[in-house]
Amino acid sequence: MLLSALLLSTLCFASSVSAAFGFTKSGSNYVIDAGSSEPLIFTVSGTSCDITSIKYRNVELQGRSKGSHISSGLGTATVSATQVNGKYVKVTCATSTLTHYLVAKSGDSTIYMATYITAEPSIGELRFIARLQSSRLPNEYPYGAVSTTAGSSSTVEGSDVFLVNGQTRSKFYSSTRFIDKDAQCVYGGSDEIHVCMLTPQPESSSGGPFFRDIETNNGGDDTNLYWYMNSGHVKTEEWRTNNILHGPYMMVFSRSGVPSIKNVDISFFSELDVKGFVPNSSRGYVSGTVSGVPSNLQAVVHWYNSAAQYWTIASSNGAFKSPAMKAGSYTMVLYQGEYKVATTTGVSVSAGGTTSKNIASTMTSRNSLWKIGEYDGQPTGFLNADKFLRMHPSDSRMTSWKPVTYTVGSSSVEQFPMALFQNVNNPVTIKFNLASAPGAATLCIATTLSFSGSRPQAKVNSWTGPSPAAPTKIDSRGVTRGAYRGYGEVYDVNIPSGTLVTGSNTITISSISGSSSTSPFLNPNLIFDCVELFT
Repeated sequence: MLLSALLLSTLCFASSVSAAFGFTKSGSNYVIDAGSSEPLIFTVSGTSCDITSIKYRNVELQGRSKGSHISSGLGTATVSATQVNGKYVKVTCATSTLTHYLVAKSGDSTIYMATYITAEPSIGELRFIARLQSSRLPNEYPYGAVSTTAGSSSTVEGSDVFLVNGQTRSKFYSSTRFIDKDAQCVYGGSDEIHVCMLTPQPESSSGGPFFRDIETNNGGDDTNLYWYMNSGHVKTEEWRTNNILHGPYMMVFSRSGVPSIKNVDISFFSELDVKGFVPNSSRGYVSGTVSGVPSNLQAVVHWYNSAAQYWTIASSNGAFKSPAMKAGSYTMVLYQGEYKVATTTGVSVSAGGTTSKNIASTMTSRNSLWKIGEYDGQPTGFLNADKFLRMHPSDSRMTSWKPVTYTVGSSSVEQFPMALFQNVNNPVTIKFNLASAPGAATLCIATTLSFSGSRPQAKVNSWTGPSPAAPTKIDSRGVTRGAYRGYGEVYDVNIPSGTLVTGSNTITISSISGSSSTSPFLNPNLIFDCVELFT
């Protein structure tokens, strides 16, 4: 009974060992047999490190146009293979700034990988791309066909947002927040073969717990399955590049449905002499309690330094414990949802130890006259916020973008726009009644992301508020590729006494910028988080 339970708990990560396990040399190439009961045999080029063949259950899955590889391919690399402890085959691909590892574990239909870098490589974005046959693996998990661009009738934006059967599609729409990430898969065929990328802890990537990046793309000839480690897509943090190991991460082959990160064990990497790998025995933890986060919002604790990033979600009573962390000194951040409410520095983690550290929200109570939305770091609940992650703003499934008049007390939150585009739906007007004139007040406009220098300017009745300085530029498209998280600028507009009056009042919020575009949704724009008037 115990053996059966263990086998079931590991899903496709454990299967019976075959005598075929090992590797052979074929010309300059290495052919690796995982020795699993669901046979996995893959071939690695001995000159470029490209995976040129992937046969699972005797079916060729590798795409025809290009190999599967790091970035757009290493071009040339010093490639070697060795068998370790009779249980693993390790392929090592070395260049001047990068060492990429591919590992087969005896009896396991998985290609384990890790990538060690001493500098950002010159070969493009740091990512692994599995280029697989779309005829065999046409479907995407978990978000359906959002990135299937085969059969496109036209391009909507740039060379990466397409119109397919009246719906907008893009590889960008396949993204998932790091904190939510589990398996990302492509699958198909009568035998329901699944190929899934799993990334247990993106500790060496950048952007924090809520960062999102491309996961899948079916462009016709190939279905692409990605693991992005570094990219310039809404980049808010410097890449971690100096003697850093990205991974381990893995490509899992299965007919048993979708595997889970919860069942992954990468501790065996400590046997493989992989540069930069830090076993749990050399790591530590942080535990404590959070306070001050409303019960209806997730309390997320985040740690980061120049070498690593980690996060966890506090329990309903506020207790938390970090993942296993590299030793060092960290900045610790508390979010309600995705809205930053506390920061503390100098949190020390030592190998084998657990540091005790509590953290409390610094949000203060306010005499709120009204509030639209919630301070959660997302455009949750606003107009089209339920759609934009998976489609372009021009998509016919979107509610029409036009200037909105929102009446406090009678309009629903769903009528307030999630984004304000110049020359499209600018401005948004807010109407409200006050039982008495409050004197001086503050209008807080919390945003999540700005594009092309957009920032909000408010007009309150006949008084026009100041023009804020341009926010820090992020050199990347935002809402049109399903992104919403930037630096999270918050603008407090100090309204002079005598401006607000008893009875009817009107506030307009406009997106202002010195830039413009001929493409409507590439005009300067900002994304709303929350708007509140308080005294």
